[in-house]
Amino acid sequence: MAGRRKRVPRQYHQVHALAFSPLLFQAAMAARNMGVLGVVHAAKTTGLLPAEVATQAKVSLYAARVLLEGCLALELVSLDGGRYRLTDAGYLWLFDEMTKVNANFVQDICYAGAVHMEESLRTGTPAGLRVFGSWSTIYEGLTQLPEAVQKSWFAFDHFYSDGAFPLAFPRVFAPRPKKLLDVGGNTGKWALHCLAQDPDVEVTVLDHPGQLQQLQKNAVAAGLAARLRTVPIDLLDHTRAFPTGFDVVWMSQFLDCFAEPDIVRLLERGRAALAPGGRLCVMEAFWDRQPNEVAELCLQGTSLYFSCMANGTSRMYHSQDFLDLIPKAQLTITTDEPIGTSHTLLTCVA
Repeated sequence: MAGRRKRVPRQYHQVHALAFSPLLFQAAMAARNMGVLGVVHAAKTTGLLPAEVATQAKVSLYAARVLLEGCLALELVSLDGGRYRLTDAGYLWLFDEMTKVNANFVQDICYAGAVHMEESLRTGTPAGLRVFGSWSTIYEGLTQLPEAVQKSWFAFDHFYSDGAFPLAFPRVFAPRPKKLLDVGGNTGKWALHCLAQDPDVEVTVLDHPGQLQQLQKNAVAAGLAARLRTVPIDLLDHTRAFPTGFDVVWMSQFLDCFAEPDIVRLLERGRAALAPGGRLCVMEAFWDRQPNEVAELCLQGTSLYFSCMANGTSRMYHSQDFLDLIPKAQLTITTDEPIGTSHTLLTCVA
């Protein structure tokens, strides 16, 4: 008869789980993608023996065993009487949309380059980005990434912004602006929403050429291209002024892509683009203003993506660190309000 296992302090388990976390993450991804967890889920409370998992998932018995045991370590499955059953965490791993978006993003965009994290932090460059190409930031090469990688990147980006746009729109458009400048508008989710909701507004979008090409296609498909203008621009070229005369300058989940000195310069250029009486609106997700520790963890993890893959200098900001930058650009905050559960909308005037 086996002796009782000795209990160890929780923190000792925590650090060893951390040591093996890269391997365990890959096991969880493989168990999901190879159908191992799927067949366990289908068995419901009956559970399955490893040999049954192997047969039903069409994998080797060896693969079934090591993947099930890895998932047991992660508490995605439970084991009783030799039979494996899916846990609540395992169900979330398979079916929760936010979990899938985050996992695919880490796997497809971050994982291979994350080994260069220390180099990135020592040099202030996205050293991990070299696994995809020789660009100085991921945004320059975004539309040149492999299709599956682009899909995961845009799914992640849109998941954390799309739901906030309809909530922010009434606040931004209450004074019925005629001209809006969308700085870093990407492929146009916000711009197209504005054009569809307000038949009189004209929207100009600034971004890299690749993203703007996709935006133009999206606008044509939506029948909204007539009131859309695009300006290809390297947003880090601070010698280049933005076009001027806008009632609203909009920056959504954009400034977190830059280091603090660049944020100040971008805000200054945005201020100069305003017409008299215009407003500069910033929508961001600040990690200290999240509704729970899971949302906070996701944003802090996203900062590490910025470090090793995106640009090597930016992060998801603590709200006070960010708010301290606004007056440096000679802007005054007139409103600071929550949008949905995770975002903050800052309205600024010159």
